[in-house]
Amino acid sequence: MSANDRVLINQMIEERRHARGVPLSFDAEFERFASEHALHGFGLSDEEIEAGVIGGADDGGIDGAYVFLGGRLLHEDSEILQPQSGAANVEHGTRLTLWLIQAKTSAGFSEVALDKAASTCKNLLDMEVDEATVGVLYADELLARFRLFRTALQRLLTRHPTVLIKFSYVTRGEASDVHPKVQAKAKLLEAQFENAFAISTGEVEFLGPGELWRRASTLPSYTLELPYRESITHGTSHLALVSLGEYLDFLSDESGAIKSHIFDWNVRDYQGNVEVNREITAALRDPDAPEFWWLNNGITIVCSQATSVGKRLSLSDVQVVNGLQTSYTLHETLKDLYLSDPTDPVFDRLVQVRILVTVDQAARDSVIRATNRQTSVPVASLRATDDIQRQIESYFLEHDWFYDRRKNFYRNQGKTADRIVSIPLLAQSVMAMALGQPDYARARPSSLLKSDTDYRRVFSDKTELPVYLWLARAQRRVDEFLQSTSDPVSRSLHTNLRFHLAMLGAVDLVGRVFSKPENLNNAAREDAFPSDTRLQSLWASLQEHFDAFQREKRAGPDKTAKSSDFVASLTDGLGYGSLRRR
Repeated sequence: MSANDRVLINQMIEERRHARGVPLSFDAEFERFASEHALHGFGLSDEEIEAGVIGGADDGGIDGAYVFLGGRLLHEDSEILQPQSGAANVEHGTRLTLWLIQAKTSAGFSEVALDKAASTCKNLLDMEVDEATVGVLYADELLARFRLFRTALQRLLTRHPTVLIKFSYVTRGEASDVHPKVQAKAKLLEAQFENAFAISTGEVEFLGPGELWRRASTLPSYTLELPYRESITHGTSHLALVSLGEYLDFLSDESGAIKSHIFDWNVRDYQGNVEVNREITAALRDPDAPEFWWLNNGITIVCSQATSVGKRLSLSDVQVVNGLQTSYTLHETLKDLYLSDPTDPVFDRLVQVRILVTVDQAARDSVIRATNRQTSVPVASLRATDDIQRQIESYFLEHDWFYDRRKNFYRNQGKTADRIVSIPLLAQSVMAMALGQPDYARARPSSLLKSDTDYRRVFSDKTELPVYLWLARAQRRVDEFLQSTSDPVSRSLHTNLRFHLAMLGAVDLVGRVFSKPENLNNAAREDAFPSDTRLQSLWASLQEHFDAFQREKRAGPDKTAKSSDFVASLTDGLGYGSLRRR
């Protein structure tokens, strides 16, 4: 590492700080930067990264905590974590990962940081931990992340998962020059992780400015080469037969992990051990099975340009829009064999790949909908291709805001994070402010739109486009207010009450509770929202009612924030009336 790497990282963090409406401290921005680039292979959105940041007091030496199942981020409302959920659709041996991050702006790596993390993990990886006892030691959000991991592990035991516990220690010191004592402590921490469960392995990595700079300065590539055996060309598009070995190369990065970013526009996540994927696995493992491409619908890729030279296609702006199940199952089934014996006959078998060339986003969306309607796909999975979603994206663009209908599309273009709004966040904002249900928005950070009924309520063609933009701006303003209060707001309180405060802001403008978006038409036209002084008053009242409700009902903060009774009590108590719901 050169001293220049540290200078460049410092400059990058300062630029990110000042691009925000309310700049974070350098340390807080560094924590988010460290989490983003420690987890660079997962393609997380800014909101997903933010949700895992711990920070502040009582963090137990851990600044970020994330849980992944099969490479997919788990949320508190993920299906596998629900009481009645079964694990039958999870592949045997799927990896469950707890990824912990410590980010310090110091110029080196210390034993103390590793000791602190070791103590925290000893307490919170205990499957019988009494949170009432250790709760005074740790922040609520840290407890919640470890609880999520333990719950997932309990649910998955019958599927015999593998467990990885990884600790990324990030500073502005040189990762290639870590003191031997610190390295020894890292080995002890790895051993602690491996001894935590019979099925677990542990890893500790050191990241300094050199590693951070290389990751930060490398955008995921959407220009890829795909070798093929045979092809048919019509106009600029192609139908190709590709060997499984060459397709596996196409899917995998240098470390062998799947390139998740080329599936960003796919309509559904990997479904795991469902029947169709079991059939794909069986066909791959049976040397006497018919040609693989006879048995499989194949892969559909859309791109902006495809050039064929010498049986190699050079593809620009690649997205795999159909065939995610086939792709992930191929990768899961064959990746280890490919590393050990790439000459195995299975890699000469073929898969059919359609390459469709278009720069028309509406045409791409039509392809996504058409190719995915040929198989059983929940309607909820096709949301991002709806006309209303494209209309919202276009309207936001006209006003220099960015609707992330295609995950990370605008971040990869270098747009300001504070002006990028994801589909889930906009849906939560609509639910909280326009429909009067902040409890519902809080309780379902990732699953709000799985219900057709909820989707039609949130994204109705009767709602004017300016209202959607107003809602996005209003939620950002509330978040910035909570980050800039003179009395710092804890991460857990921010998470629990951000949508409630946004609702109060909207209700205060209208003067009463309401449940129809058209009540915000005037506010959207006038770009009106309560002043910071008024927000401060509403925030004080909200906290007072929040604390009182917990005492009265003997309920914890999470349960209270997700309670419709609390919302009714709050708005009624403040003189706005209430919307009682069954």
